[in-house]
Amino acid sequence: MDIFLTPIVLGIIEGITEFLPISSTGHLIIANQFFQLESNFRDIFDVVIQFGAILSVIVYFRDRIIPFYKGQTDEQRRGILKLWQKTVVGVIPALITGALLGHKIKELLFNPLTVAIALVLGGVILIWIEGRKKTSIINDISGLSYVNALMIGLFQCLAMIPGTSRSAATIIGAMLLGTSRKVAAEFSFFLAIPTMLAASAYSLLDAGLKLTTTQWQVLAVGFAVSFLVAWAVIAIFIDYISKRDFKAFGYYRIVLGFLMLTVYFKIY
Repeated sequence: MDIFLTPIVLGIIEGITEFLPISSTGHLIIANQFFQLESNFRDIFDVVIQFGAILSVIVYFRDRIIPFYKGQTDEQRRGILKLWQKTVVGVIPALITGALLGHKIKELLFNPLTVAIALVLGGVILIWIEGRKKTSIINDISGLSYVNALMIGLFQCLAMIPGTSRSAATIIGAMLLGTSRKVAAEFSFFLAIPTMLAASAYSLLDAGLKLTTTQWQVLAVGFAVSFLVAWAVIAIFIDYISKRDFKAFGYYRIVLGFLMLTVYFKIY
C-alpha cells in the first residue's frame, strides 16, 4: 500500500493545481523534494498525471468539444470543428518550442529557485491585469480569431519555464487580447488537451516504454486520482471565476514564491 501513497498524494496535487493559474509543474517540483521516485520515472509520472487532469476536460466539456455528440445541431458541430482548428493553431508554437528547446530548458530551469521567481512574477502580473480598467471585447469562445489563438499559443510557450503555469500563461495572454475571464479559462482548458497529449506521448516514447509492472501501476493510480480531482476542480473553478477575479491566485503565488525563496537561500 505504501508504494501507492506517493501517486495518490501527487495525483491530488496535480488535480488541484493543473487548471488553477498557480503552476502544477511548480507544485510537483516542490512536492517531489519529499517523495522518492526514481528521477527518470518521476519525469514520466509528472507528465502522465498531468494528462489525467487534461482528460477530465474532455469528459467535463464533452458536449462542447466532441463533434457529433448526441443532440447537436449542424451549426453546433461546425462550431466545434472550428474550435478544434483554432486549438490546433494555438498549440503549434508550444510543439515547436518544446521540440527545439525542451531538453535544454529542463536541464537549466527545473529547480526550486526558478519556480519561486516565476511564481512571484506571475502573481504580480495576475494582480496587475485584474487591477486595470478594462472592458472585455470577446465574451464567447466562438469570438476568438485564428490570430487570437496563435497569440495565446505563443503565451503558452512561457509555461515551459517551471513555476509560470500553463494555465496562467494562457489566461494572461487571452485577457491581454481582450477576452473575458470565462473565455480565457475555457480556451486554456481546450488548449491543454493537445498540448499535454503530445507531452505525455513524447515522454513515454522517450523512455522507450521500458517500465516495470509496479511503475505502470503507480502511473495508473496517479492518473486516476488526478483525473477525478481535476474533474471536481474544473466545476468549482468555472463557478468561481463567474463571480470573482484572479487576484487571490496572484497573492497565493507571491506568498508561496517568497516562502520558497526564503527556504532556498537559507539552505544555500
